[in-house]
Parts: sequence; structure tokens; C-alpha cells
Amino acid sequence: MTAKQGPVLIELEEAGAETPATAPPVPDGAPDMPTGQAMQTMAVLAARRRSRLGRFFWGALVALIGFVASVMAWDFITGLLSRNTVVGTVALGLVVLVLVACVLVALREVAAFARLRRVDSLHHAAEAALVADDLAAARVVTGRLEQLYHGREDLAWGRQRFDERKGEMLDTDGLLALAELELLAPLDAAAAREIEAAARQVAAVTALVPLALADLIAALTSNLRMIRRIAEIYGGRAGVLGSWRLTQVVMTHLVATGAVAVGDDMLGSFAGGGVLSKVSRRFGEGVVNGALTARVGVAAMEVCRPLPFVRKKRPSVTALVKRALTGLFGEGGA
Repeated sequence: MTAKQGPVLIELEEAGAETPATAPPVPDGAPDMPTGQAMQTMAVLAARRRSRLGRFFWGALVALIGFVASVMAWDFITGLLSRNTVVGTVALGLVVLVLVACVLVALREVAAFARLRRVDSLHHAAEAALVADDLAAARVVTGRLEQLYHGREDLAWGRQRFDERKGEMLDTDGLLALAELELLAPLDAAAAREIEAAARQVAAVTALVPLALADLIAALTSNLRMIRRIAEIYGGRAGVLGSWRLTQVVMTHLVATGAVAVGDDMLGSFAGGGVLSKVSRRFGEGVVNGALTARVGVAAMEVCRPLPFVRKKRPSVTALVKRALTGLFGEGGA
């Protein structure tokens, strides 16, 4: 008969060093939390200021290319004229047409900068009137605002309403708030729709197109187009150079205030990036890039709006993103 064996005790050579009290804390965010890298890169690139040496280099290069092109065109035309007068005259006429087109484009860019300066000066005048509580200055500002929107058919009813009620306002806040309600409310709604469309496009391209640099290109083009459209909505139509300058102003403001950084508040506010990133990192990046695009749009509204926000609240980025992305990644995905 075999003898009964008792329990076996195995002694450990040394006790474990880690205990629940000394174990390191669990990290708050997952290591693959989406960061909106495309939008952050685009914002930094757009806000970067060129150095004096860089401006000198590009200016000299453009001058050299222009000089070489003009000499080549001169030799080309004189050569044609010497061989065939009719063909040379046609070439000369075409060159003159190109030069006229270049002058017209340059004049359009100058006019675009003038419109942007006009809206910007109106914005600063309204802020000064609010700070000083100057009713007379506020009346001047609203008069300039009516002139700015004089030919806008979509604001005809608002202009009529404002004209009927502006005499009742006896304080600065009330007068500017009335102008904001009657003249700018429809424009704010149109600008919000542009922001939602741009956020939706950036999010969709980031999530669905797995090509390198596709999200960066989509973010750059969508944000440039969005900022230009917002400027046009508020009456500050910008040309190519004006749009780029406006984009630099908006991005510089965002980078300086840290608004392009992805914070827990933004992700937690609509519970999108963190949840979607567990299913697909691309979806999470898409949501975050869309949210950052909405932030850019709201900043563009503040820059392009001829009046500061007086009674109306600045649009909520969370609400814009929810409306833009609802149904894009499934119900409740935003």
C-alpha cells in the first residue's frame, strides 16, 4: 500500500519586488490614441513664417525666371517677325494678351486685399466701440456694415429689419447685438455649413484613403477652400494670395493659443476619437482631423467676421463635429 502524501510546499528563492502599492499606474490614454497628425502638420506649415533669407531667395528666383522668360519671349517674337511678319504679329498679340491678363489678375489680388482690410478695420472699430461703450462710434460701425452688405440680396430682409429697429437702440451693446442678429445670423449659419462640409471631407479622406500624404493634402486643400469660402460669406472675398495670407493669420492664431493640440476635453466631449481608434486607428484619426478642421473654421469665423461675437455665442466645435460626422462612421459615431 502506498503511503498518503501531504501537500507539497515549494519555497520561492526570493519574494517578488512588485506589490500593488508599488506597481506603476496604468496610463490614461492608449498608446495608439489618435493625434490628428495631418491637421497639426498642416497648421504648423501654414503658420510658419519665412525668414528674410528665404524671402530674398524666392524673390531673386522669381525675378530671374521672369527675366529669362521675357528675354526668351523677345527673341521668339523678333525671330518670328524677321521670318514672317504675319505670324510674328500674331505671336506679339498673344503675348500682349497674356500680359493684360497678368495685370488684371494682379489688380484683382490688390482689390481682394483691400476687401480683407476693410472687413478687418470694421471688426477692430466694433471692438473699440464696445470697449469704450461709445454709441456714436457703434452707429458709424453699423452704417459701414450696411454699406458693406448693401448689394446682398440674401440680406435684404435683415437690412430692412435692422433699419426699422436701429433707432430704438440707445446703448452700444444693444445696437451691435441687433446688427449681429439681423445681418450676421444668416451668414453665421452659412459659415457653419461650410465648416461642417470641410470637417466631413477631411474626416472621410483620412479614414477611407490609406495613401501616404493623402490626409495631409486633403486637410490643406479643404481648409484653404473653407477659409476662402468663409471670407466670401462675410464679404471679404479673397484672391489666391489673400486666401493664403488669411490662412496664415488663422493658423498663427491657432498655433499660438495651442488650439491645434489634441486634448482630452475634445476627445471626451463627443467620445469619438478614443472609441473609434479601438476599432480602427484611421477612423480615430479621421474624427480628430475633422474636429481640428472645425476648430480652424471657428477661428476663421472670428477673423473674417466684421463684428465680434456680442450676444451670440461662438459656435461650439463639438456641435459642429457632431452634425458633420453623424452617420459618416455609423450612428453615434461622431
